[in-house]
Amino acid sequence: MSERVVELVALVGSLRTASVNRQLAHLAADNAPSGVSITVVDNLGSLPFYSEDIDIEEQLDPAVANLRQIVGAADGVLIATPEYNGTIPAALKNAIDWLSRPYGTGALTGKPVAVLSAALGQYGGAWTREDTRKSVGIAGGRAIAEADLGLQLAALPEAGLDSPEVVEKVVASVTRLVDEVAVSA
Repeated sequence: MSERVVELVALVGSLRTASVNRQLAHLAADNAPSGVSITVVDNLGSLPFYSEDIDIEEQLDPAVANLRQIVGAADGVLIATPEYNGTIPAALKNAIDWLSRPYGTGALTGKPVAVLSAALGQYGGAWTREDTRKSVGIAGGRAIAEADLGLQLAALPEAGLDSPEVVEKVVASVTRLVDEVAVSA
């Protein structure tokens, strides 16, 4: 009898190709614990801005439909995001808005969510993690603050994200999120 694979989706809040947070999401996927699969979604900039006028099932933008399907099928969500002007990047907030609909049954509803952030500030993106948790919670997700991880870019070890201590912290965050998936099951 095979063990069930826990399916997570990692949403990348940055649009920049060389983004450290994009690398952080891929680091989580590449080092996922046994029995865990992480799909990285890093094209949030392709989504149209949310409007009820275009949120019509029969005419839904294909990128939105795909995002809703991927997140809806996942057991949990990992968000890797920078901090822009002390808060959530617009592309990430827009994705959360799309995932919150239809109201009460959106793709985030009931899903455990963890937020990772690598940022320039001394608190490693604390404001973006806090605001992302708030937005996710209002959208119906279960933000798991204990699974969050904030990394101050200037304080990263010489090996950067590839250092064993950073990989260990990322794996610990993913493991804590997976523990919450088990609670939800």
